[in-house]
Formats: sequence, structure tokens, C-alpha cells
Amino acid sequence: MTPSAIVSTHPLVLHKLTQLRDHTTPPPLFRALVRDLTQMLIVEALADAALRPCVVRTPMAECVGAQLTERVGLVPILRAGLGMVDPILSLMPEASVWHLGLYRDHQTLQPVTYYNKLPDALPIDLALVLDPMLATGGSAIAALDCLKARRPTRIKLIALIAAPEGVRAVTAAHPDVPIHVGVIDERLDETGYIVPGLGDAGDRLFGTM
Repeated sequence: MTPSAIVSTHPLVLHKLTQLRDHTTPPPLFRALVRDLTQMLIVEALADAALRPCVVRTPMAECVGAQLTERVGLVPILRAGLGMVDPILSLMPEASVWHLGLYRDHQTLQPVTYYNKLPDALPIDLALVLDPMLATGGSAIAALDCLKARRPTRIKLIALIAAPEGVRAVTAAHPDVPIHVGVIDERLDETGYIVPGLGDAGDRLFGTM
């Protein structure tokens, strides 16, 4: 086990990850499972979110409650990261979304940026980088490099499935960025795919196998 990632141990996460992996799971169910898993992982990832007290009136009396104080921005790595955006927005509709387009060159396994419209300074406090799969770590590192230049206060990386090689690479490049994952798998194969993994997350999300 790679100790630098925060791996969920929730039984529902493990149950739904098993369904997600199944090669017979059709795209509509696959998208629903990504939605469920993303919401469970984001709840765990935001356990340390900053709060401020506030007062509300219930039908019975005044009550001291709490409000999130951090401005949260979602940074999905296109295209598979798109499947993780709406599940978080349904919990945090005030979050902003900043898209970053990266793909892995299948010859070199290196990340290639094809879309980046991020402003010079992001008006957020906490950036959540979203990608279902953390494989070699190249795309995640490139995304984190790009984000750090925009100076958010905090950054976290959220993935459903990771390879130990990817976790080690991201941790070496960005040791200050927490990595929240559903599971860490055995290894990468010679083509850079996670084993046992689930195949290509983008293809399975969008039915383009």
C-alpha cells in the first residue's frame, strides 16, 4: 500500500467500485456509479473544510449553525473528469468550474495540453482536481503545475482508482497536495493502463469504446 494517498475504506465505496470495474456495466450505469463514488469521496475529502458560525431560525427557535468559508473551484481534467463535476455541483452548487484539457500521448505516455483557459489568478481558495483514473500521474502533475501558478490557497486531487506508480509520481512532484482515492490498484501495464483497473474511463463514461 502506498501511504501518501488517503484511501477510502467505506463499504459502499468498495461495493460500487466493484460494479464500476465490471466490463459488462453499460455507460448509463457506469455514469451513475461515477456519480455515487464521486459524492462519497468528496464528502471524505472535505472533512477538513473551513467553517464559520452563523445563526438561523428554525420553525421552533434560533439555532447556531455553520457555513463553509472557502471558495471552492472544480478543475476536471478533460474528458473523463467531466463525469465527476455534476455530482459535486449537486452538493455544492456555488462551486466554480475551470476546465483543463490534457491527454496522454500513447507513444511517450507524456501529458499533452490541448485546452487551457485558466485566468492568471484563480478566484478560489480550494481547488479540487478531478480525474477518475490516476495512472502514470503525468496528467495530474501537469494540472497541478498549472494550478499552482494561479495560486489557490489549497489543492486536492480526487480520483476513483489509482496506480501506485501514479501516486508516487504525484507525491514526489507535489508532496503538499493530498490525494483522495477510492482504491489503489496493483500496477500499470506496459501501455500505462491501471491493472486490474476498469479500462478507459472516458470511453466507458461516454459510450465511445
